[in-house]
Amino acid sequence: MSQGLPPADNLRTTEVDLGGLVSVLATHLYSTPLVALRELVQNAHDSHTRRRLEDPQSTAAPLIRVRADSARRTVVIEDTGAGLTEPEIHAYLATVGTGYTRMLRDLTGNQELIGAFGLGFLSAFSVADQVTVTTTSHREPALGHRYRSRGGEQYSVEPCEPRPAPGTAVELLLKTEHGHLADEDALREVLGRYCVLLPIPVFVGDAERPVNDVPVPWRQDVDGDLHAARMRFASAFGRRFEPLTAFPVTPAEGGTDAVGLLWVQDGGTYGSTDNRDLAVYLQGMLLADDARDLLPGWAGFIGGVVESSRLTPTASREDLQRDEHYRALQKALADAVVDGLYETARLHPAAWRRILARHGQDLLGAALCDDRLFTLLADDVPVPTSQGDLTAGALRAAGRGALHVALGSGGGFEEMLYRAMQVPIARGDRYAVLPFLRRYAQLKDCRIVELGSTQGNRELFRDPAEPLPAEETAWLAAALAGDGEELVPARFDPPGLPLVLVPDREAELKARIEDDQADARIPSAALRLARAFTARTDGTVKARLYLNLASPAVQDLLTAYRAGHTGSATAAGLLRSLKMIMAAAGGGSADGDLTAALAGIGTAVSALTWSGA
Repeated sequence: MSQGLPPADNLRTTEVDLGGLVSVLATHLYSTPLVALRELVQNAHDSHTRRRLEDPQSTAAPLIRVRADSARRTVVIEDTGAGLTEPEIHAYLATVGTGYTRMLRDLTGNQELIGAFGLGFLSAFSVADQVTVTTTSHREPALGHRYRSRGGEQYSVEPCEPRPAPGTAVELLLKTEHGHLADEDALREVLGRYCVLLPIPVFVGDAERPVNDVPVPWRQDVDGDLHAARMRFASAFGRRFEPLTAFPVTPAEGGTDAVGLLWVQDGGTYGSTDNRDLAVYLQGMLLADDARDLLPGWAGFIGGVVESSRLTPTASREDLQRDEHYRALQKALADAVVDGLYETARLHPAAWRRILARHGQDLLGAALCDDRLFTLLADDVPVPTSQGDLTAGALRAAGRGALHVALGSGGGFEEMLYRAMQVPIARGDRYAVLPFLRRYAQLKDCRIVELGSTQGNRELFRDPAEPLPAEETAWLAAALAGDGEELVPARFDPPGLPLVLVPDREAELKARIEDDQADARIPSAALRLARAFTARTDGTVKARLYLNLASPAVQDLLTAYRAGHTGSATAAGLLRSLKMIMAAAGGGSADGDLTAALAGIGTAVSALTWSGA
């Protein structure tokens, strides 16, 4: 059966509630009332472009001027453009969805025209109780017309004195809640960002200098240092952080037409901190103020400005359609960041050192996301270690060809072991450190020793030359090990260190993910992976106590025990107290255990003193 329309005599016309439509479009289409200023300045810009197309002999100097009167609560946007005839007011200004700009673009193919949907004028009603438009068309310079409307649903048009020259003035009588917009300092700040790339000068109040009087380095020939010009623009445009360096965005053959500038921000980032700050312009007018998703997710330290004529805006003109042009620009910007970092490392070494110092932690993660970045950063990016920040190459050299990484946060016995070994240990608990060093070790074909992992512990704590008898192992375990600790006889350097307590990182992870609140804090996919990883441990062994059989102190303890010396229990208690104090220093002991350990040392000293007497 056909699913087409019913017979024509049964068709009806859809009714439109104009008041409701105007309310929705004016009040809910835009995310911020500031957009009204952008849309009206944009209309003024298009009016100038229209006049140039229709009246190429005109000598009128194009300009846009925005005035504010806080006492009257008004804002006026004035231009010297084409103006409107009375029929054009009815046809375009007062008809929702119909725009002269779109028609003119279709006729002429001119890409400088910005408007597209015929909706921008409605934004005025999102901030104003009343909108008054006074206009004189360049086609009828002896006539003036005044449009007036409250709410946008009804309007009037009356003749008035013609303006001194063709053009239009739009006056907004602001709603009480938007009265703060009638402030020239506030307008200067907003329009300075919205209009920075407009070719037509935009003035606020009686100022002699336009708010968009900022040299755009990718649009004009720059006398002198191009890099310095880029830095000046980035400094003027950046809202939160000073730039450390700046580099261009250029069109990609077969990809995007986008041009602009990116810069590295002098703002702290770490891991998941996202300070990406990208503004996108279409024909010189701000389209998306927060287009961070166009930048790579790892580039949390990048700010920038780009403009393109191929991107497709949404109806509100505050966001972009996620189409093939959007995706092409994403790729182009990722390439521009990588190329810019390469250029900085090669041409601006001082800036490169500052970037590494400021964003080293973030760059560790970025290097894992892009092979080109890893190649660039492998030997330069700093890695946090027990001896301060070191490059992976310096860490490898100090470790005699091996990279040593602690899977925990250090402190306690681990910290003592690091210092005793006199080898810098990378902080594997920090963002991206462990996967970066694993990849580095693979690239450089060197060993990586992960303290806290089964394999890493085997490399550090070697098996004893001869195993201890079961009876001695049991006595030592009872004397030295606590709940959840497994005694492991071993040999390791330096011999002066009698024992080391190493937490089982898999058991720690298992305990965290089995916490009652884990499901609320950790995504389900991550929970499944973590539980699969920790399934091989039951969590009963929380730490391993490696006893150094190469230590003279341990050898003397075993000799005393074998001889039945009564002081062996006292010496073992002293070692146990030392272990508990060091574990507490690493955050692995409760206050009660620390108190007991201190008391144990006092008891051992008294016993040894009296036995000596």
